[in-house]
Amino acid sequence: MRQTWRDLTFLHWRYDPAAVRRLVPPDLQLDLHEGAAWVGLVPFLITGLSGPGALTMPWLSKFPETNVRTYVMDRTGSRGVWFFSLDAARLPAVIGARITYALPYFWARMKVRSGGATAHYTSTRLAGPKAESDIRVEIAAPVTLPSELELFLTARYRLYARRRGRLWKADIEHDPWPLQRARVLELKENLVRAAGLPDPEGEPLALFSRTLDVAIGRLDIA
Repeated sequence: MRQTWRDLTFLHWRYDPAAVRRLVPPDLQLDLHEGAAWVGLVPFLITGLSGPGALTMPWLSKFPETNVRTYVMDRTGSRGVWFFSLDAARLPAVIGARITYALPYFWARMKVRSGGATAHYTSTRLAGPKAESDIRVEIAAPVTLPSELELFLTARYRLYARRRGRLWKADIEHDPWPLQRARVLELKENLVRAAGLPDPEGEPLALFSRTLDVAIGRLDIA
């Protein structure tokens, strides 16, 4: 599956590993940075969504998404992403992703507005546990040399999922993120709490990326 991620904001908070561990399958380890787990809230716009036949449909191939995630390792030491929730604005895409990738997608009413130096994301879940978000960020200078932490949080090339009691994985291919600094102007959300986590504390580490082409492989047993 191929798609382009546009106007994407990474918001990350440090978490006590114990608060996150209980929500991650036992056959995955938490991937910690300096002893802390990290939880991300990531809103963006998907465009150019296409399957193996490279067929795209304008309405179905463009929609906002917001995910809540953390970072994990499997028994071989391979690193990846564990998603607590993924909200998307196209019901067929939600159904398809749940079936194909066993991911916890939810249908939501969403908008992404990005222009110049700001990006604004809104989301209200239409099915599943009630959750909504209203996020506005200011976009600043490019990141010329990402820090160790910034790479840890963004350079992820595998997702994990669980189906019928087994762990599955799908590999993700893309170029290095073209990151920019960002600053939160407005942040109202309960997506993190709806995922079963404590509310995040303090200002998040914020990064922005204008566009990135992505290829997601098929789901295989991990």
